[in-house]
Amino acid sequence: MSQPLNVRIRGTGSFLPQKVLTNEFFASYLDTSDEWIVSRTGIHERRQISGDETMCSLSVEAARRAVSDAGIAMQDIELILVCTATPETNIPAAACWIQAELGLPGVPAMDLNAACSGFVYGLIAGAQMIESGCYCNVLVIGAEVLTRFTDYQDRSTCVLFGDGAAAVVLSPSEQAEPNILYYEMGADGRRATDIWMPAGGSKLPASHSTVDEGLHFMRMKGRELFKLAVVKLEELIDRALSEAGVKADDLKLVIPHQSNLRIIELTRERLGLPPEKMAVNIDRYGNTSAASIGIALDEARRSGQLQSGDLVLLAAFGAGVTWATLLLRL
Repeated sequence: MSQPLNVRIRGTGSFLPQKVLTNEFFASYLDTSDEWIVSRTGIHERRQISGDETMCSLSVEAARRAVSDAGIAMQDIELILVCTATPETNIPAAACWIQAELGLPGVPAMDLNAACSGFVYGLIAGAQMIESGCYCNVLVIGAEVLTRFTDYQDRSTCVLFGDGAAAVVLSPSEQAEPNILYYEMGADGRRATDIWMPAGGSKLPASHSTVDEGLHFMRMKGRELFKLAVVKLEELIDRALSEAGVKADDLKLVIPHQSNLRIIELTRERLGLPPEKMAVNIDRYGNTSAASIGIALDEARRSGQLQSGDLVLLAAFGAGVTWATLLLRL
């Protein structure tokens, strides 16, 4: 069992591109329709970077908002963790580009790639760094520009993904009781090809043939992942509640990774929770992978849906395959 951690979320922020891709865009050139997309995914629209926007520019703005919300100076940040599967460059890490834009030379900065589970992985890693006494204020960013790696001729995947970024500032808790009550991470690399991008790494670097074969686009086994995600999320949430001695009714909000509305709804129904206790933004943003939980968390805090002291459960499942849960009190 994981040990409770005296670490709290001090501030949150998020940022999304201005450009909106509606379902009508895809219906204009593919054999699909708004009804087909909504009925299978729950997605009405998603955001896409354009102009000068990049994965790092989204991250920088989300980070600035999180630091402002935390009520600290940017120079108080002591560690930067960037959770992404879509960095601007393979070398160096996206975190280094972001660190420079934030004006934090000398602050350690690194990337963490656990795909859709990345943000929760990052929160756990950052909290552990604080608990160890190494750092006080850790900036955790979840950001993706998945539309850059989407095959817009593949009807089964191109409608799913969107771009966005979210950030949180983690700091030591000032309360006697721990804020992080339970956490879990896991992976099963035997299912690595359930969702992956074959080329672009050191095994298959870019070449005429890899580009011609479309190997730089994401590929996924949608039906297999759907079945596995439903079972795994229920298992993860049940274990988190059991280990922490908490009932589903005690939760103010469950924030799942936004992969598919049907998965989210099945999970909610099995927990016996009303709709208002399950965060949903996939209808507006699509699947933003490592950014999705952070975006939903920031929106819930800023809208007043979440208040200090509320019990929140984060749950994610993604490529790798990876999974993670985090039960925390704000």
